[in-house]
Amino acid sequence: MNPDFNTWHFGFVGLGLIGGSIARAIRKYWPEAKITAYNPSRDTLEEAIADGVVDDGTCREDCLARCGRETFTGSDFAACDVIFLCAPVQNNAENLKELKGHLKDSAILTDIGSTKRDIHEHVRDLQLEKYFVGGHPMTGSERTRYRNSRAELLENAYYMLAPEEETPGEKTDAMVALVTGMKAIPVVVSCEKHDFAVSAISHLPHVVSAALVNTVREEDDDSHLLRQIAAGGFKDITRISSSSPIMWQQICMTNRDNLLLLLDQYIKELTKIRHEIGEGEAREIGAFFSDAKAYRDSFSNALPGAKGQLNTFYVDIEDRPAALAEVVTLLAVNAVSIKNVGITHNREYQEGVLLVEFHDKKALDKAAGILETHGYTLHR
Repeated sequence: MNPDFNTWHFGFVGLGLIGGSIARAIRKYWPEAKITAYNPSRDTLEEAIADGVVDDGTCREDCLARCGRETFTGSDFAACDVIFLCAPVQNNAENLKELKGHLKDSAILTDIGSTKRDIHEHVRDLQLEKYFVGGHPMTGSERTRYRNSRAELLENAYYMLAPEEETPGEKTDAMVALVTGMKAIPVVVSCEKHDFAVSAISHLPHVVSAALVNTVREEDDDSHLLRQIAAGGFKDITRISSSSPIMWQQICMTNRDNLLLLLDQYIKELTKIRHEIGEGEAREIGAFFSDAKAYRDSFSNALPGAKGQLNTFYVDIEDRPAALAEVVTLLAVNAVSIKNVGITHNREYQEGVLLVEFHDKKALDKAAGILETHGYTLHR
C-alpha cells in the first residue's frame, strides 16, 4: 500500500530549479503535506512561501542572526520524513554532517545529483546508510533558479534511485511511490551502475559536443561561414554545449573513471572509422552507419518516458510577412502555450522550417490538431 504523503513532512536544503520543481510537485499532488526549506537567499525562500509551495523555512540571514552561522541547523529538519539535498554537490558533505544526529529513525535522506559516487562515499563515511536513497531526476531546463521551476518538469522523466545496501526496503519502496506519484518514472539501480550509465548517455555526449564545437571554432575563418550555417544537425547535436561549464567541470571530476573508460572506447570507434574512410572500405563504412541507425531507431521502442523527450514539431510556412505571427497567434487564441519557437535556416536535417516546442505532449497534440485543421503541414 502506498503511503499517504499528505501526512508527511518534507524538507529541502536548497530551492533551485530541480528542488523547486520537486517541491511544487509534492504540493500539487499532496496539497496537505508540510514542506520546510532552507535556501541561502531570502528572496527565493519568500517567493516559495508566497507561492504556497513552502510552509516555513530559513535563509542565510536567519541562521546568522540565530546562531552566527550561514547554514541551517540539523534540528530544523528533525521532524522531516524525507529530506532532499538540493544544494550544489560540493556543499553536500557539510550538509550531511549537519543533519547527522537530528534524523528520526524512519527518515529518508535523498539528493538530486547527477553523479552518485561522491555523495554515497560521504554517506558511508558518516554511517548514514540506513537513511539514504540517492536520487537523480533526469530532467532540466535551459533556465535555472526556483522562479523557473515547474511540477511538470518531472512528468515522464526518468528518476534514478540508488539505495545503499543497508537502506531498508520500505524506504526505497516509499521513494518509488513518491516518484511515481509525481508522474516521473523510477529506476532503481546501484550508485556504481548509475554513474556508468549516465556517463555513457549524458556525460560523454557533453564532452563530445564541446569537442565538436571547439573543432569547428578552430576551423572557422574571418568570414565566420561555419558559424553562420551552424544550424540543423550540427546545432541540434551540440545544443548541450550551452550548459554550465562549472557544472560539467565538476561532473568530469566526480565521474572521472567512468568517463575515461568511455572516452577510450569512443576514441577507438573514431580511430576505426577514420581508418575505414582512409582506406575506402565501403562495406565497413556502411555498417558503421547502419549499426548506429538500427540501435538509435530502437530507442523509441525502449522503456517509455525517456528523459529529454522533446515536445516539438516542425511546420512548413510560407516566406512572407506575418507568416510566423499567424502561427503563433492561432495557437495563442486557442489557449495553447508555446515554450519556444525558432526558424530553421539549414533544412538539411529538417523538413519543416519553423520549429515549435511545447511544455508537454498534451499541448503539442492540441497545437498539432489546430494547425493541421487550418491547412498547415507538420513534421514530427
